[in-house]
Amino acid sequence: MPDPQRRTVMDEAAVRRALARMSREIVELNEGTASLVLMGVRRRGVELAEFVRDEIERAEGVRVPQGTIDITLYRDDLLTVGPRPVVGETELPPEGVDERAVVLVDDVLFTGRTVRAALNELMDYGRPSRIYLCVLVDRGGRELPIAPDVVGREITVQADETVEVRVPRLDGSLGVDLVSVPTEAQ
Repeated sequence: MPDPQRRTVMDEAAVRRALARMSREIVELNEGTASLVLMGVRRRGVELAEFVRDEIERAEGVRVPQGTIDITLYRDDLLTVGPRPVVGETELPPEGVDERAVVLVDDVLFTGRTVRAALNELMDYGRPSRIYLCVLVDRGGRELPIAPDVVGREITVQADETVEVRVPRLDGSLGVDLVSVPTEAQ
Protein backbone atom coordinates (compact mmCIF):
# COMPACT_ATOMS: atom_id res chain seq x y z
CA MET A 1 0.00 0.00 0.00
CA PRO A 2 1.45 3.41 -0.96
CA ASP A 3 2.59 5.79 1.76
CA PRO A 4 0.25 8.85 1.79
CA GLN A 5 3.14 10.90 3.21
CA ARG A 6 5.41 10.12 0.22
CA ARG A 7 4.88 10.84 -3.47
CA THR A 8 7.33 9.85 -6.20
CA VAL A 9 8.01 12.78 -8.54
CA MET A 10 10.83 11.11 -10.52
CA ASP A 11 11.07 7.36 -10.94
CA GLU A 12 14.30 5.61 -11.96
CA ALA A 13 13.71 6.13 -15.68
CA ALA A 14 13.04 9.87 -15.19
CA VAL A 15 16.20 10.29 -13.08
CA ARG A 16 18.31 8.43 -15.67
CA ARG A 17 16.90 10.60 -18.48
CA ALA A 18 17.62 13.76 -16.47
CA LEU A 19 21.18 12.64 -15.68
CA ALA A 20 21.83 11.83 -19.36
CA ARG A 21 20.60 15.29 -20.40
CA MET A 22 22.55 16.97 -17.60
CA SER A 23 25.73 15.19 -18.73
CA ARG A 24 25.31 16.54 -22.28
CA GLU A 25 24.65 20.03 -20.90
CA ILE A 26 27.86 19.91 -18.84
CA VAL A 27 29.91 18.97 -21.90
CA GLU A 28 28.23 21.74 -23.92
CA LEU A 29 28.82 24.37 -21.21
CA ASN A 30 32.47 23.38 -21.01
CA GLU A 31 32.77 23.13 -24.82
CA GLY A 32 34.01 19.56 -24.50
CA THR A 33 35.64 17.47 -21.80
CA ALA A 34 39.06 19.14 -21.71
CA SER A 35 40.11 20.03 -18.15
CA LEU A 36 36.75 18.84 -16.77
CA VAL A 37 36.60 17.42 -13.22
CA LEU A 38 33.48 16.18 -11.41
CA MET A 39 33.24 16.61 -7.62
CA GLY A 40 30.32 14.86 -5.96
CA VAL A 41 29.09 16.41 -2.71
CA ARG A 42 28.80 13.69 -0.05
CA ARG A 43 26.56 11.73 0.25
CA ARG A 44 24.14 11.39 -2.62
CA GLY A 45 25.97 13.80 -4.90
CA VAL A 46 28.84 11.32 -5.10
CA GLU A 47 26.73 8.60 -6.66
CA LEU A 48 24.99 11.10 -8.96
CA ALA A 49 28.43 12.31 -10.11
CA GLU A 50 29.31 8.70 -10.94
CA PHE A 51 26.18 8.43 -13.12
CA VAL A 52 27.15 11.70 -14.86
CA ARG A 53 30.75 10.53 -15.37
CA ASP A 54 29.59 7.22 -16.86
CA GLU A 55 27.15 8.99 -19.19
CA ILE A 56 29.84 11.42 -20.39
CA GLU A 57 32.14 8.46 -21.01
CA ARG A 58 29.43 6.69 -23.05
CA ALA A 59 28.73 9.78 -25.14
CA GLU A 60 32.23 11.23 -25.51
CA GLY A 61 34.51 8.21 -25.13
CA VAL A 62 36.49 10.01 -22.42
CA ARG A 63 36.59 9.15 -18.72
CA VAL A 64 36.34 12.43 -16.79
CA PRO A 65 38.23 12.54 -13.47
CA GLN A 66 36.02 12.49 -10.40
CA GLY A 67 36.47 13.30 -6.74
CA THR A 68 34.31 13.73 -3.67
CA ILE A 69 33.88 16.61 -1.30
CA ASP A 70 32.63 16.40 2.29
CA ILE A 71 31.41 19.76 3.59
CA THR A 72 30.82 18.74 7.21
CA LEU A 73 33.55 20.91 8.74
CA TYR A 74 32.60 23.85 6.49
CA ARG A 75 28.94 23.96 7.54
CA ASP A 76 27.73 27.22 9.07
CA ASP A 77 25.53 25.22 11.46
CA LEU A 78 28.22 22.78 12.65
CA LEU A 79 27.60 23.59 16.31
CA THR A 80 23.95 22.58 15.98
CA VAL A 81 24.80 19.21 14.38
CA GLY A 82 26.05 17.79 17.66
CA PRO A 83 29.25 17.31 19.60
CA ARG A 84 30.65 14.64 17.27
CA PRO A 85 29.65 15.23 13.65
CA VAL A 86 30.35 12.39 11.23
CA VAL A 87 33.07 13.64 8.92
CA GLY A 88 33.58 11.92 5.58
CA GLU A 89 36.65 12.10 3.44
CA THR A 90 37.26 14.62 0.68
CA GLU A 91 39.08 12.98 -2.20
CA LEU A 92 40.54 14.98 -5.06
CA PRO A 93 41.27 13.35 -8.40
CA PRO A 94 45.00 12.89 -9.10
CA GLU A 95 44.88 15.91 -11.46
CA GLY A 96 43.73 18.16 -8.60
CA VAL A 97 41.47 21.15 -9.23
CA ASP A 98 43.95 23.93 -10.14
CA GLU A 99 43.09 25.46 -13.51
CA ARG A 100 40.40 22.81 -14.04
CA ALA A 101 36.71 23.26 -14.87
CA VAL A 102 35.14 21.76 -11.75
CA VAL A 103 31.55 20.56 -11.70
CA LEU A 104 30.05 20.35 -8.20
CA VAL A 105 27.34 17.67 -8.30
CA ASP A 106 24.70 17.55 -5.58
CA ASP A 107 21.27 16.00 -5.15
CA VAL A 108 19.04 18.90 -4.01
CA LEU A 109 19.57 22.66 -4.07
CA PHE A 110 17.55 24.43 -1.40
CA THR A 111 18.99 27.27 0.71
CA GLY A 112 22.40 27.34 -1.00
CA ARG A 113 24.32 26.79 2.24
CA THR A 114 25.68 23.37 1.23
CA VAL A 115 26.98 24.86 -2.02
CA ARG A 116 28.59 27.76 -0.16
CA ALA A 117 30.35 25.28 2.13
CA ALA A 118 31.48 23.20 -0.87
CA LEU A 119 32.86 26.28 -2.61
CA ASN A 120 34.78 27.31 0.51
CA GLU A 121 36.29 23.84 0.88
CA LEU A 122 37.10 23.53 -2.82
CA MET A 123 39.02 26.81 -2.74
CA ASP A 124 41.16 25.43 0.10
CA TYR A 125 42.39 22.77 -2.33
CA GLY A 126 43.23 24.99 -5.28
CA ARG A 127 42.06 27.53 -7.80
CA PRO A 128 39.75 26.10 -10.46
CA SER A 129 39.50 27.98 -13.76
CA ARG A 130 35.69 27.63 -13.58
CA ILE A 131 33.13 26.05 -11.25
CA TYR A 132 29.77 24.78 -12.48
CA LEU A 133 26.94 23.72 -10.19
CA CYS A 134 24.94 20.68 -11.26
CA VAL A 135 21.95 19.52 -9.17
CA LEU A 136 19.37 16.83 -9.78
CA VAL A 137 16.59 18.83 -8.08
CA ASP A 138 16.21 22.58 -7.56
CA ARG A 139 13.47 23.06 -4.99
CA GLY A 140 13.82 26.85 -4.64
CA GLY A 141 13.89 28.66 -1.31
CA ARG A 142 17.37 30.18 -1.51
CA GLU A 143 18.86 31.98 1.47
CA LEU A 144 22.05 32.77 -0.45
CA PRO A 145 22.46 34.14 -3.99
CA ILE A 146 23.44 30.82 -5.57
CA ALA A 147 22.05 29.46 -8.85
CA PRO A 148 22.71 26.14 -10.56
CA ASP A 149 24.19 25.91 -14.06
CA VAL A 150 22.64 22.52 -14.80
CA VAL A 151 19.37 21.23 -13.27
CA GLY A 152 17.64 17.91 -13.66
CA ARG A 153 14.25 19.18 -12.54
CA GLU A 154 12.75 22.14 -10.72
CA ILE A 155 10.14 21.11 -8.17
CA THR A 156 7.71 23.31 -6.28
CA VAL A 157 7.75 22.26 -2.64
CA GLN A 158 5.22 23.26 -0.02
CA ALA A 159 6.29 24.40 3.46
CA ASP A 160 5.35 21.02 4.93
CA GLU A 161 7.24 18.97 2.32
CA THR A 162 10.82 17.92 1.76
CA VAL A 163 12.60 16.39 -1.22
CA GLU A 164 14.31 13.03 -0.81
CA VAL A 165 16.61 11.71 -3.51
CA ARG A 166 17.16 7.96 -3.50
CA VAL A 167 20.36 6.41 -4.89
CA PRO A 168 21.01 2.68 -5.19
CA ARG A 169 24.09 2.42 -2.98
CA LEU A 170 22.50 4.19 -0.01
CA ASP A 171 18.78 3.60 -0.50
CA GLY A 172 18.46 0.53 -2.70
CA SER A 173 16.68 2.37 -5.53
CA LEU A 174 16.94 5.45 -7.75
CA GLY A 175 14.26 8.14 -7.65
CA VAL A 176 13.02 11.40 -6.16
CA ASP A 177 10.18 11.64 -3.65
CA LEU A 178 8.26 14.50 -2.09
CA VAL A 179 7.66 13.67 1.54
CA SER A 180 5.14 15.38 3.80
CA VAL A 181 6.66 16.29 7.14
CA PRO A 182 4.46 16.99 10.14
CA THR A 183 4.47 20.65 11.10
CA GLU A 184 4.89 21.46 14.76
CA ALA A 185 1.73 22.53 16.56
CA GLN A 186 1.76 26.20 17.37
